[in-house]
Amino acid sequence: MPRLAPMSGSPGSTQTPQPVTPQAMREVLGHFVSGVVVITAQGAEPIGFTCQSFASLSLDPPLITFSPARSSTTWPRIREVGRFCVNVLAEDHQEYSNGFARSGTDKFAGVNWAPAPSGAPVLEGVSAWIDCTLWNEYDGGDHTMVVGQVSDLGADPARLPLLFYRGAYGITAPLPPGVDEETG
Repeated sequence: MPRLAPMSGSPGSTQTPQPVTPQAMREVLGHFVSGVVVITAQGAEPIGFTCQSFASLSLDPPLITFSPARSSTTWPRIREVGRFCVNVLAEDHQEYSNGFARSGTDKFAGVNWAPAPSGAPVLEGVSAWIDCTLWNEYDGGDHTMVVGQVSDLGADPARLPLLFYRGAYGITAPLPPGVDEETG
């Protein structure tokens, strides 16, 4: 099995580590498969954005966490509402992922949805949805770490999730040049 090229030395090395660049972070952490969610709320109109950094945080009390970029113009509007829904995208929702990641467009154009108990949009056909109230926020560097308290939730076990891996949707991604598919 080939080893990943070290970014700034290898484990156990006595070399002085080099600063970690955003490119190195993206490349290495891209090896972690994640789901994709769309965070929605109902303000004067429905609002939402795509988010890849989402996780369950606590069972008692029921808490989730996600991290929008500090540059997000949508998160402050959702924060103001104080209630939101996490939509876990299904495997055929690449268009939702891409559409809700864009700025300056009507993200809900052509998107069917129904209100969660909070009124926040639950997108049609999602794998799961989690309705929340804002619990707290924390500094996360160039992102904000948001914690939401779960008030209601649901799932469709027949719907598989949309996965993101190494910059692409799904669990397959092109191998880097020089890596043999047979030996990995």
